[in-house]
Amino acid sequence: MHKSKQKSLLLAITALLLTFMTACSGSSTSNSDNNVQPTTQAKASEKPVAEETVKPADPVEITWWNFPNFTALDGEVGKFEKQLIAAFNEKHPNITVNLEMLTFDGGPEKLNVAIATDTAPDVIYDAPGRIIDWAKNGLLAPIDDMFTPEVRGDIERAIIEQSSVDGTMYMYPFNTGPFTMAVNKTLFEDIGALDLLPLASEDRTWSVEQFEAALQAVKEKAPDVIPVGFFAKSQAGDQGTRGFITNLAGSTFLNDTNDAIALNNEGGVAALEWILNASEQGWLAEGASSMAASDHNDLFLQGKMAFAINYSAVLKTQFAPNKTSDFEDVLLPYPTVDGKAPILEPFLGGLSIFDNGNAEKIEASKAFIDFLVNDPEWSITALKQTGGLSARNSVTGIYDGSEYAYSELARKFITTPPTIADGYAEIRTYWFPALQQVLLKAATPADALAEFERLGNEAIAKGKQNRESN
Repeated sequence: MHKSKQKSLLLAITALLLTFMTACSGSSTSNSDNNVQPTTQAKASEKPVAEETVKPADPVEITWWNFPNFTALDGEVGKFEKQLIAAFNEKHPNITVNLEMLTFDGGPEKLNVAIATDTAPDVIYDAPGRIIDWAKNGLLAPIDDMFTPEVRGDIERAIIEQSSVDGTMYMYPFNTGPFTMAVNKTLFEDIGALDLLPLASEDRTWSVEQFEAALQAVKEKAPDVIPVGFFAKSQAGDQGTRGFITNLAGSTFLNDTNDAIALNNEGGVAALEWILNASEQGWLAEGASSMAASDHNDLFLQGKMAFAINYSAVLKTQFAPNKTSDFEDVLLPYPTVDGKAPILEPFLGGLSIFDNGNAEKIEASKAFIDFLVNDPEWSITALKQTGGLSARNSVTGIYDGSEYAYSELARKFITTPPTIADGYAEIRTYWFPALQQVLLKAATPADALAEFERLGNEAIAKGKQNRESN
């Protein structure tokens, strides 16, 4: 890796490396146990298996920067991570792992500064939105040697694509789950309208017409409750707005080759017109143009909103401590025009290694990642601590409850998200301004989408050129 090139490149794109978070940070949950004991609830024949990585013989020290991806123990952020490191050191006493916890608010900028000043950590646990952008700019070490054919075959293509660049793996995918909507089921029971929800169907698919009937029921029978939320203030939670609108449109966000915006079509325009109409009907949260994902989440968790558009099994777990109203939150797919299969983006978290020019640190980092994601005992414990499903198809049944069972089933609706597109970090900076213009009636849906398409395609072309020049 050429450090001078790395530094100049990263300084140029720092403004584009903005926070990518499936949603705004949820408060960490607590655990009454002082120590987490490893669990092996996955079937014995389905324990994660990976090719043995090189184990450095000499003492080596690595740094691990981590967002609050694991729920906190006893309210102490980082306590579980320390236990994980201690367990790792029982098998690798020669590798010292220095942990630094990041916050969802300040962490992205801290990473930008560290990269630009050649002080990046060795290991990072993050999401593809940032990781793949780093990989495309030559900042990460390839980890192909960590994946046997068996492991690759156990991971969905959409997840492999999110974890690689041009066929080379740069992120080891760990926890996942489809992004969906959520509904306050208790509210519908209280107003006698439970039959309006598609819960009798195993896959819970439903049409826009059915969704509208449910919204109208909330408006009429629970006038103090907002029927459905929406937000357009900042980039956080952008996957929720994308999922909602693309399914309303019967369209995808990008084309089949992920190199052009596809939403600027008749369906896309109709979807944004639906948003405007929903606002006029009193179905949509007021002030959505200035509402952030966190504001949207809070309204739902306070019982003040019937439907949330940015949810998942992972977020359900993360949000639980923030619920100030006692209700049952249930996952639902986005409604579609024909009531058939929706298109869902996957939440995905994984681990990557910055190429800091030290081969021993890279190998030690691989050993640590391999332990976290593949150890027969601790990998399952760590996975459950995230609240997510395994990125491996064979690792199932580690949770109880209908919503985890539904989340497993809804994997069949997952598609490759736009995070893999060249220039994605820049594309997403244009998405919410387009939504704001529509909500504020500063532009028609057609004009807003046309401008978004122009800017998005320019960002893709520029991103591709930058990738090919590295």
